[in-house]
Amino acid sequence: VQLQASGGGLAQAGGSLRLSCVPSEGSVSTYSMGWFRQAPGKEREFVAGITWSDHSTSYAASVRGRFTISRDNAKNMVYLQMNSLRPEDTATYYCAGRRRIRKPISKLLAESEYDLWGQGTLVTVSS
Repeated sequence: VQLQASGGGLAQAGGSLRLSCVPSEGSVSTYSMGWFRQAPGKEREFVAGITWSDHSTSYAASVRGRFTISRDNAKNMVYLQMNSLRPEDTATYYCAGRRRIRKPISKLLAESEYDLWGQGTLVTVSS
């Protein structure tokens, strides 16, 4: 199983983009999902996460109030809606998954909690 992320591109500061993530097979409904990003020269960091069980969410402080993670199990998709984009949001964004993990979202902030990763999609925000 692989995750396929899409939706990246070029946006102006203040603009919006929506990223999507879908598994190559199986149902996303049983995966807790996270979005991470890695800017040039920096380490990969947690952006947002959502559990499979109760759909609880968590956000990095830098994106809270601007980004929204959601899931549509009927469409087998997970989304990251990014509004009020800033140049510092420029990065490659990765979706990640962990199947049926019974941990609250507060315990799913580290890369090591996820064992399934997408290939990344580049987001560039111009000033």
